[in-house]
Amino acid sequence: MAGRVEGKVVIVTGGASNPGLGYASAHMLAREGAKVVVTDIDVEGAEECANSIREAGGDAIAIQQDVVNESDWQAVLDVTVESYGRLDVLVNNAGIAILKPFAELTLVEFNLQISVNLTSVFLGSQAAMRQLRQQGSGGVIINLSSVAALVGLSRCGAYSAAKGGVRAMSRSIAIDGAPDNIRCNTIFPGVIWTNMQAAAIGGDGLDSRIPTTRVPLARAGSPDDIAANVVYLASDEAGYVTGAEFTIDAGMTAQ
Repeated sequence: MAGRVEGKVVIVTGGASNPGLGYASAHMLAREGAKVVVTDIDVEGAEECANSIREAGGDAIAIQQDVVNESDWQAVLDVTVESYGRLDVLVNNAGIAILKPFAELTLVEFNLQISVNLTSVFLGSQAAMRQLRQQGSGGVIINLSSVAALVGLSRCGAYSAAKGGVRAMSRSIAIDGAPDNIRCNTIFPGVIWTNMQAAAIGGDGLDSRIPTTRVPLARAGSPDDIAANVVYLASDEAGYVTGAEFTIDAGMTAQ
């Protein structure tokens, strides 16, 4: 039985960190039959991700990439097409979080988060759209935002601004891409236990510190919870889905 994304060529940015959303998405996509291009500024981590996919019987390559460098995006597209002949799906996952009280956030820290979390999505989506239009067979862009784009969170001023920008921009990408059957959708993770989450709050566990008044299910999510949504949106099952928003947050924004 073929996988849900059998034969599709997928670029996943920010795939080095384990546990991480990109790492988990790359592995789940590969298990469902995709050929995965893992990118990250941490090339050793990206190689480890790609190697573990290959060891499990999947097909993956790794490329070093600075997602805020426009020429790096073209290089990634060139290697992807040279290696696999085409692009079908882009997962804009790379991101950073610098959590500080709003009045203490420096301009450098603000601009860095806007650049890595928002400008990278602009550059990646634009590069992917050009390639997909050239191929003429449609495709998929999946952008990772955050519940920080939907509700007010302390110490998240710049991060929220960037992720809110991803939300708004993704809608425009969906409308612009629709005539060419290029679908764009957005995922809003809640509290997911990843290396970025651990670095942001410190410690090696989270569930005991999640109040049920904030997260109704009272537990952190797994990166696979997000990866499963990525696979769905990348698959033909979501062929009629564009401009949509998927909130995966254990009920956090339902209140």
